[in-house]
Amino acid sequence: MYSTSADNNECSVPSPTYRLFEQAIRQQKQILCLYDRHPRELCPIILGHTNGQEIALTYQFAGGSSKPLPPGGQWKCLHLAKVSDAQLRDGPWHAGDSHMQRQSCVDSVDLDANPLSPYHPQHR
Repeated sequence: MYSTSADNNECSVPSPTYRLFEQAIRQQKQILCLYDRHPRELCPIILGHTNGQEIALTYQFAGGSSKPLPPGGQWKCLHLAKVSDAQLRDGPWHAGDSHMQRQSCVDSVDLDANPLSPYHPQHR
């Protein structure tokens, strides 16, 4: 997947982190990573771009955060440039409960784990 920057109309190559998150969605694998100095265990659900930055809407089911994680987990929007030490892991796929609001984390959706995605992703 390549994204086009609206500012200069050049294609940019996805980062290794973006490619790992893409692989996790396609294979429904969990990701272990550090984000804002906290270890996180999550499943990426939507992948794309906002204001030219690589972004993922994820469901974090374990690990740390700046605020306590509710039992069962929580939706998190991650700027992939701030993710480090990411690795794939086998385990149950967590996608959280359905939510009532349209997601606003990812402006341009490239990939959505939901086969009935309302966001018209470039890839399913």
